[in-house]
Amino acid sequence: MKTAAKTKSAPTSKASPKSAPANNAGREVKQSPKVGMVSLGCPKALVDSERIMTTLRSEGYEFSPTHADADVVIVNTCGFLDSAKEESLAAIGDALKENGKVIVTGCMGANPDDITKVHSKVLAVTGPHQYEEVVSAVHKAVPPKHDPFIDLVPAQGLKLTPRHYAYLKISEGCNHRCTFCIIPSMRGDLVSRPALHVLFEAEKLLKAGVKELLVISQDTSAYGTDIKYAESPWKSRRVKAKFHDLVDELGKLARENAAWVRLHYVYPYPHVDDSIDLMLDHMAATKDANAVGGVLPYLDIPFQHASPTVLRAMKRPANQEKVLERIKSWRVKNPDMIIRSTFIVGFPGETEADFQMLLDWLREAQLDRVGCFKYEPVKGAKANDLPDAVPEDVKQDRWNRFMEVQQEISAARLQAKVGRTIMCIVDDADGEGGADARSYADAPEIDGKVYLRNAKNVQQGDIIPVMIEDADEYDLYGVPV
Repeated sequence: MKTAAKTKSAPTSKASPKSAPANNAGREVKQSPKVGMVSLGCPKALVDSERIMTTLRSEGYEFSPTHADADVVIVNTCGFLDSAKEESLAAIGDALKENGKVIVTGCMGANPDDITKVHSKVLAVTGPHQYEEVVSAVHKAVPPKHDPFIDLVPAQGLKLTPRHYAYLKISEGCNHRCTFCIIPSMRGDLVSRPALHVLFEAEKLLKAGVKELLVISQDTSAYGTDIKYAESPWKSRRVKAKFHDLVDELGKLARENAAWVRLHYVYPYPHVDDSIDLMLDHMAATKDANAVGGVLPYLDIPFQHASPTVLRAMKRPANQEKVLERIKSWRVKNPDMIIRSTFIVGFPGETEADFQMLLDWLREAQLDRVGCFKYEPVKGAKANDLPDAVPEDVKQDRWNRFMEVQQEISAARLQAKVGRTIMCIVDDADGEGGADARSYADAPEIDGKVYLRNAKNVQQGDIIPVMIEDADEYDLYGVPV
């Protein structure tokens, strides 16, 4: 059953391990060492996994689809919520049981004792984005056997996503100290990549055939503040490491390659307003095949709540009335603007009045895509010390009521698209006329789908105009035009 909040814990690249001997520690290493990879957590962790895999592949390692056939298994963990930690520990346990040689990395690795006290036989534990340490641990467990004639890596590196879209990480860490979050303690403060590095990677991905770049970080709109917007040389000009400038340059690359750029984790700082004009004119794209590429009118903004009291307790900006005004102004500038967000209900101290304020705000904001979490205490989070914890049954009741309101909003906004032509990207085509696509309003894994009929001539990665014929609470149905 779908919910209005189709937020998943992660795009997970875990192959289904088959049954195998309990331990392969004494097995002879094959000519080309094989590595198993389990990637849990958010898209930022997925990018970390891709970088590790790219490095290992360049050194001659191969990758196994099962734990049993691997010489060592890497588990990239998530430690954001206790439920995510439990999933990570279970994945480590599976790998130990079915292989025996396991290296652990990722956010949960920032606190190694949480892992080793449960799984003492892991070979090594490293924290997030510690690529070199992970590769060194693999070298120690299974030394590389390099062959320059066969160790080929595609120019864009190895990816765990389908070939038509890719995540583009522009920074690590976060300078916020939200009381419910422990990410800064695991990933540190904001560290922005130079603009040159980001643009070079984006260009490589687009030239390799990627048709959708999903820009990610912990705080995308803070990009460059830590390096004082340092300039980089790029194509006979200099580009600042600044949100507006980077969005502008990524839009140019996207237009040159008839591709999309989608912005995630955007905090609603005032300077975001200046970038709305850089976004794709969706209506023009439906009429002109040469206008399909650019930055999508789509912003993923983590609002988290609407009550000033709760936001202050979260240590989040408490100016939701101004945010409503800005959302309205964005939609005036670009009527096809899509806003997705996430919220937390049942935060310590949240009263019924606070929750009603959130529902009222939600009805007025009319957000297109929304995810909702019930507050969950996380070890090390400051929110654990706050008084007036909300009972679990009250959390569940509020979550249900929140979802009912958002479901009505989502259904109405999708119904308004019936009869319109919108741009879609094809995710999968069966060759017999059926295809799964996503509109410009839908990010992979977390948003809705557009199901196509009479789509025999489309293939994965095509960006095409689609006439919408029907809608339900979450998805659209249409035909290519």
